[in-house]
Amino acid sequence: MRSRSNSGVRLDYYQRIVHRLILAHQEPVTGLFPASNVNSHAWIRDNVYCILAVWGLSMAYKKIADQDEDRAKCYELEQSCVKLMRGLLMAMMNQKDKVEKFKMTQSPYDSLHAKYSSKNGLPVVADNEWGHLQIDAVSLYLLILAQMTASGLQIVFSLDEVSFIQNLVFYIESAYSIPDYGIWERGDKTNHGEPELNASSIGMAKAALEAMNELDLFGARGGPASVIHVLADEAHKCQAVLQSMLPRESNSKELDSGLLCVIGFPAFAVDDAQLIHNTKDAILSRLQGKYGCKRFLRDGYRTPKEDPSRLYYERWELRMFENIECEWPLFYCYLILFHAFQSDKRAVEEYASRLEKIMVRSEDGILLVPESYAVPQDLVGFEYQKPGSQVREVVGRCPFLWGQSLFILGRLLQEGFLAVGELDPLNRRLGAQKKPDVVVQVVIIAEDNEIRDKLAEHDLHVQTIAEVAPIEVQPARVLSHLYTYLGRNRKLGLSGRKSRDVGILSTSKLYSLKDRIFAFTPQFADLSRFYIASDNELMIDILKGEINFLKSAWDLLGRPLVTLVLKRIHLDQDKIPLAMIQTMRKLKSGYINGTRVMLGSLKDFLNTSAITDLSFLGSTEDGYPDRLHPDVQTYLDEHLLRSFSNRSTMNLRGGQLRPRTLRRRMSCKGAIKKTRSINVDSDNLGMEGPSPLTERRLSSIVPPPWLQANKQSHVSVFATTPEEGPTSSPLSLGNELIRENIYPVDPHHSRSAIDRRSEFVRQQEITVPKILIQRHRAETNFADTEVEELIAMLRETENLEEQGDILQYLVDTQGLDFNTAGLGFKNKSEENATPNANNAELEQAFVDDVVLELAGGGGGAGAAGGGGDGAKKSPTIVLPTVIIDAATIPAGTGTDPDNAAHPSSATANSNNSHCIGNTSNISSSSSNISNHNNMSPHENNHDSSQSEGMLEEGRVVTVRDLLKGLYEKACQQKLWGLVRHTAGMLGKRVEDLAKAVTDLLVRQKQVTVGMPPNNEHTITAPLPEVELRQLIHDAYGDDESTAMLTQELMVYLAMFIRTEPQLFHEMLRLRVGLIIQVMAKELSRTLNCDGEAASEHLLNLSPFEMKNLLYHILSGKEFAVSSVARGNLSIVSCKSSRVSKKSQIGLGDPEGEDALIATIDDRQGQWLRRRRLDGALNRVPRDFYSRVWTVLEKCQGLAIEGRVLQQSLTQEMTPGELKFALEVETALNQIPQPEYRQLVVEALMVLTLVTEHNMVPSLGGVIYVEHLVHKANQLFLEDQRKVQGDATLCCAKIKDGKEQQQAASGMLLCGGAAYICQHLYDSAPSGSYGTMTYMSRAVALVLDCVPKHGEMECAIS
Repeated sequence: MRSRSNSGVRLDYYQRIVHRLILAHQEPVTGLFPASNVNSHAWIRDNVYCILAVWGLSMAYKKIADQDEDRAKCYELEQSCVKLMRGLLMAMMNQKDKVEKFKMTQSPYDSLHAKYSSKNGLPVVADNEWGHLQIDAVSLYLLILAQMTASGLQIVFSLDEVSFIQNLVFYIESAYSIPDYGIWERGDKTNHGEPELNASSIGMAKAALEAMNELDLFGARGGPASVIHVLADEAHKCQAVLQSMLPRESNSKELDSGLLCVIGFPAFAVDDAQLIHNTKDAILSRLQGKYGCKRFLRDGYRTPKEDPSRLYYERWELRMFENIECEWPLFYCYLILFHAFQSDKRAVEEYASRLEKIMVRSEDGILLVPESYAVPQDLVGFEYQKPGSQVREVVGRCPFLWGQSLFILGRLLQEGFLAVGELDPLNRRLGAQKKPDVVVQVVIIAEDNEIRDKLAEHDLHVQTIAEVAPIEVQPARVLSHLYTYLGRNRKLGLSGRKSRDVGILSTSKLYSLKDRIFAFTPQFADLSRFYIASDNELMIDILKGEINFLKSAWDLLGRPLVTLVLKRIHLDQDKIPLAMIQTMRKLKSGYINGTRVMLGSLKDFLNTSAITDLSFLGSTEDGYPDRLHPDVQTYLDEHLLRSFSNRSTMNLRGGQLRPRTLRRRMSCKGAIKKTRSINVDSDNLGMEGPSPLTERRLSSIVPPPWLQANKQSHVSVFATTPEEGPTSSPLSLGNELIRENIYPVDPHHSRSAIDRRSEFVRQQEITVPKILIQRHRAETNFADTEVEELIAMLRETENLEEQGDILQYLVDTQGLDFNTAGLGFKNKSEENATPNANNAELEQAFVDDVVLELAGGGGGAGAAGGGGDGAKKSPTIVLPTVIIDAATIPAGTGTDPDNAAHPSSATANSNNSHCIGNTSNISSSSSNISNHNNMSPHENNHDSSQSEGMLEEGRVVTVRDLLKGLYEKACQQKLWGLVRHTAGMLGKRVEDLAKAVTDLLVRQKQVTVGMPPNNEHTITAPLPEVELRQLIHDAYGDDESTAMLTQELMVYLAMFIRTEPQLFHEMLRLRVGLIIQVMAKELSRTLNCDGEAASEHLLNLSPFEMKNLLYHILSGKEFAVSSVARGNLSIVSCKSSRVSKKSQIGLGDPEGEDALIATIDDRQGQWLRRRRLDGALNRVPRDFYSRVWTVLEKCQGLAIEGRVLQQSLTQEMTPGELKFALEVETALNQIPQPEYRQLVVEALMVLTLVTEHNMVPSLGGVIYVEHLVHKANQLFLEDQRKVQGDATLCCAKIKDGKEQQQAASGMLLCGGAAYICQHLYDSAPSGSYGTMTYMSRAVALVLDCVPKHGEMECAIS
């Protein structure tokens, strides 16, 4: 044998070690590694890590193969890798049904198993006996599979295996929203089997998705069929969530050494060099010890204090594990690799020498990496006293193959046998390097020649859809449909991609299919999705945001390409909206919001754009890979005809057929308004009991319909106040109208008596003034003809708001599916000599008229509508809601304050049992009112051809159809209040609602909906669309407008958290109900109007202005409101207004306001407003929660609003743990008034100062935080009396009898919340009269532990 070079000899040494330590354990049949000699289970994660050393060694041999036997060794090692990777592949393919099921359920019980039998690859424990859901393990497998394939190994053999791997990609693509058990198989660190979102899993999934994208699994020999496709947006979502979490691992683990594999080898998942540095430093400073790193804080695994007889820990036990957690040498191996990839030689040597000191030598001198080091039982006490001082002993397996394998890789790198690039053939390690600026290409296409010519007038030259051929332009939903064919496989029973979402990264590529090229318009421009898309300004705003997003997120070859189609629908009164022209000019200039853009035509950009091949659409399974799948063929043929062709709109309306004699008899004015529940007037937000409805609120109270039953002349039935009533006596209308039929109620929706009863009790919060009741209760009779009347009115009125009120009323009385066809004109039959002929004519007129345009409509019929009686009311209602129908009043209960006075109210309604259900009953009695045609005409008779529609003969026209037509009209006319309300009634939901909520939750922000305190629902885990919609619906009862607004705001919040995460710092819960109230309050203050008007204004803001207002409230920026045409408001930022003499906290002074008020209002209210905003947004000072933890450690508990935070929480949770922060947050959220909540936060901050300066060893028993606030208020009022301050006008008055009575009734003169003077809320924190001064004095007085000797000057800097 020839003499070998030194390097060859050294490699042979490593080959012997690898053989003896690793390959000797590989099972010959399956190729898997058992966990140990006594445990035959094979974990996916450990197996993949074990084989890495073998793979590394094979590549080292490949480089120096100067002899045949080296090439043979190289091949032998490579085949061991292939054997193992295929063994795992077979084990997972046996569970293909789980992969299919998991795509739908994402349930831990449907997940792939985390470990298999190494003997035969079959499952070894049941689905529910182990935390199998470990996304990081499957991701690690895919990542290493990709790297090995790229290095030249062939692991995947058949196209069936390719489709299985494609489905594994779907399995991990939503990792960012799936809580799992994580790298340590524990989930929550108490080990109770609760999965949680783990940063290490998300990072590994992101790496696998990026590595798999466009990878040919057959290597150099493959064709288009063996390529894996990943939607770039899924990987990006994982990245965004990962960045928001690091350096935190999960809710219960504030830090975890397992993150080393995400920031370095093998995943390289983080693109931000600073974040990598911060995460590594956090791990080293808090988890590193002499013997390696701890896995995470308070990890009880294998410590002497752990009770090995049970799997889980008690919550109080965790404190015992502090400072005695096991240390794992494995992490030194990770750190060596981390620094080797950073080419930091000095650090590599440092960790290598540390590692050698703690490795164990075997009998034949080989260095072994042990699993972990624990403190011996008898030294635990000393270790507690001085952490890190005691000698530890080896526990667990030795050698620990996962660590041993990484150690060998490290040695091969150190000795130069491998270059870092060989362990990372896909170059993932370069992800954190600075990239060149992205240029975003934008193409604008006109729908037809007319629009093209309109643009040309503005010097913007574009092509039409017809002119861009042969490139075909399609909406995003076509792409999402095509992607459902990806990964389908009949033999394996796999169904392809389930998620229908395609993001901006996917639509910014061109796609080739055989010889065709497709461009797709982005998802946000798809008009069929939701009403937000009808607001051009908002669409432009979103477009700018997406272009900005592309700048930072794009990392594919070629430049991103955004294609937009300008359609008829976008025109505003047949003109192109100004905002659009301005944006296009900006795009033409080459820069928009700091992003470089190019405006051009599709053919110019063909060579510079990214192009993806949609080859997976061929029918490969049928043996015709070159032909399109037949389903795809038919879909494309159908769709290409429809997608952007001009839909010819029907000519609406034969106007001359309208019967002019039909006049207005009644009106449903205000039906929609009654459903509103945003409460602004009261100063104590959300504290609406019956008591605060004092006299000043009467103006906003609308009497329920039964109060004014028979006044159908020119008065609106729902007149806002009694004064609007008619002067003539109602009886002059004649008796025909008074019939015994009562209010029609939809019989199909009767609810159980208990339901109704509880609702009635809730109704009680609407205290209807008694005078009104006595005035009108006498004539509680409604003609059953009123439905007729309404339908007739519906077709007379041109005013959309009025149509909305009528339809709201019909929905409440008849239900959404009530058939209106053939109603509303038969009542003329008696007057006419030839009723039949005339009927036909009228029928035609009705058909043309009433039914609003039914084309399109979209929108699911959803869960809206609910009971016909619509009695579900929200408890915070200020305006009475539509109908308390008689059936909801249980006879003889004492709940109705008016029952006593009017025994009739319970009895008169007892004949409600024969509710009207069928339409024949209604139309039969219609003749009775034919002689009232001479009633006073309504002024609203002018003709405009906007609200008509058409209908084929004999179609059923339900109220829902009418609503759909109204919704579309309102969208066109931009009547946003009506749009929101009808969208709510139709049960529409924001397409991306679930996605938006997920975006917020995965960034560790919980969301609550509903108005505090009694109706708030917290969302803590991602929910499906339907459940979310139901939850929001339940939270707001019948207030459809606010329910829609809530969904809309969630979408905007999600947009902001994606683009400007810094707005959300120090906020844990987003309380949408409170945010809505604060928005209305801000409007009411800025516009100087009352609460009802403000909530009207709020609901009528366009989506763009709504988003703008939300932005100003989140960022705390000043804003003014300027009025724009058509009564729409616009929110304008106030630039630094310091120059002007008035402080413009949030108000551009409303014009016409007295100068006097303006000067008084100069600085007043700014601190109150700021506290209110911070309280509503749940903002807290920096490190607030960890500082509360230190306070809690020194006392027995903190009581907030009746909720006690026990000291035992510190036993279970560490200071920086998110779970602890949520506990504190939950207690603070018990406080309904935002400004009071902020004072409580300030009081807690004073307590933290006491503990941080170690003034006292312990704070004693349970501290009642509110006592401190109230004590501070007392001290404040005493001072105010001394110096005759502002508060002497209200709370600091010298008490007299009237004063006490006022206090007893719960109203402070100044309207301060929670019995705290308004002026204290409005004091700055610092200064001698600042809130902090009073808080500190209160702490000194209330806490027994603070020394009280002699006079002490209390000054707080």
